[in-house]
Amino acid sequence: MNLASKLRERASQGRPVRVALIGAGKFGTMFLAQARLTPGLHIAGVADLSVSRARERLAAAGFSAEHSAARDVSEAIKTSATFVADDAARLIAHPAIEVVIEATGDPATGISLATAAIRHGKHVVMVNVEADALAGPLLARRAREAGVVYSLAWGDQPALICDQVDWARACGFEVVAAGKGTRYLPSYHGSNPDTVWDILTQYLPIADRSHVNPKMFNSFLDGTKSAIEMTAVANATGLASQSGGLAFPPASRFELADLLKPRAEGGTLEKRGVTEVVSSLTRDGRDVPHHLAMGTYVVVTSESAYARQCFREYNCLQDKTGTYAALYRPTHLIGLELGISVASVALRGEPTGAPIAFLSDAVAVAKRSLKAGDVLDGEGGFTVWGKQTPAAASVAGAMLPIGLAAGVKLVRDVAEGQRLTWSDVALDETDATVAARREMEAQFSAPQQ
Repeated sequence: MNLASKLRERASQGRPVRVALIGAGKFGTMFLAQARLTPGLHIAGVADLSVSRARERLAAAGFSAEHSAARDVSEAIKTSATFVADDAARLIAHPAIEVVIEATGDPATGISLATAAIRHGKHVVMVNVEADALAGPLLARRAREAGVVYSLAWGDQPALICDQVDWARACGFEVVAAGKGTRYLPSYHGSNPDTVWDILTQYLPIADRSHVNPKMFNSFLDGTKSAIEMTAVANATGLASQSGGLAFPPASRFELADLLKPRAEGGTLEKRGVTEVVSSLTRDGRDVPHHLAMGTYVVVTSESAYARQCFREYNCLQDKTGTYAALYRPTHLIGLELGISVASVALRGEPTGAPIAFLSDAVAVAKRSLKAGDVLDGEGGFTVWGKQTPAAASVAGAMLPIGLAAGVKLVRDVAEGQRLTWSDVALDETDATVAARREMEAQFSAPQQ
C-alpha cells in the first residue's frame, strides 16, 4: 500500500500527519502505543473527560510525562509533544490538526464530534461504530460534501471485513457472505452487567474486575455489538442484512464455506450477499474446534469453472461441492492497527471502509418484559439488546435504533423479545442526535430486502 513510505516522506519533510485522539480508552491506548513508534505520525492532542486518565494512558503507551505537558496544541506542534485536555472541541478546531479519531464509544458524542470535525475540514476516523450504525451514511455524505474523508477504523473488525469484501470484488469474485466470529449462545441475549461475570469467567481469567467495564463487555456477549458491527459492514459494502437478523451458526474456520451459503444449497443463509456472524460455541455450550472468535472472513464464488478448480488446486477452504471458498483472518489487533486508517485518509484520501448506503440497522429488542415508566439503559445494559434488521423493515416499522435506546423512558409496556418502536419511548425530537437520525432516514431511501 506504500503507506509506510509515504509516512516516512512526511517525517523527512518535517510535517508529520497531526492527529487528535478523542477518547483515551482501550482502543485509543492501543493506538497510542504504536503511534509513538510510527515515523510520520504526531499525536498533537488527546482529549478525554478525565485528563488524569488520559495522562495515565499516555504513560502506559510509553510517552514520558514531559511529552504530555504541552500547554496547548501550538506548543505541542512546536515541540513534537502532546497536548492533553478535556475539551475535544478545542483540539478539533485547531488548524494544524489533520485527522480526528473519534473513540468515545457514545453514539451521541460521536455524531456531534464527527460533525464538528467535518465542519472544520478534518478527516474523521470513526472508531465509534455505535455512532456509525446510528447515522454513519449521513456523516459520510457530509464529509464528502466538505471535501474530507470519513472512515471506519482499521484494526476493528468492520473495516477489516470491508477490506476482505473489496479484495474479493476487485478479483472478480461474487461475495456470498462476510462477517466475523464471536462467542454466542441464544441465552446470551438476556445477559446483563450483573450476570456477564458468569460468562466472562468461563474463558477469561479476570483477577481484577475494577479494570473491566461490565456493560461494555456485555454488549459483545448479548449480540448487540455484532448487530452494530454488521450494520456498519452492510452499509459500507452493500451487503444485506438477513430478514431475521444474525443467526450466529456455530462454525470452525474450516466449515465456513459449507455453512455460509444459501439454505437452498445446504447452508444456513437466507440468500447470497449477506452479513453473518459465526459462533465459537455449539448450542450446548461446547467450544467449536478451530473457531474464529476473534477473526473475520469472506465466502466467495465464481461463475468460472476454471476459477473454482483453482480454489481446490491452491488449497482454498472449499465447501463440499467445490462451488464456494472461504478466506479468513484469524484475529484483529484493534488500536494497534489503527494507524492504517490514519495514514490512508491523510495520505491517500481514501477511507478504510465507509458507509455508501442505508441498508442495515441495529434496533432495540426488550431483554425482559418492560413497563411504562421504565428507563432504557442502552447497549450492554439490563433492558435491551441490539438486533440487526434490514433498514427498509426498520424504517417501515418505525423501529427504535439501539443507539437511541439509552436514558429514555417507556410510555407503554413492551413484551420480552419485542422490537421497540419510536412511539414506545418519549424522545426529544429537537435533540441533535435524534435530529441527525431523522435526517439520515429522510435522505437515504432503504430498498426492500
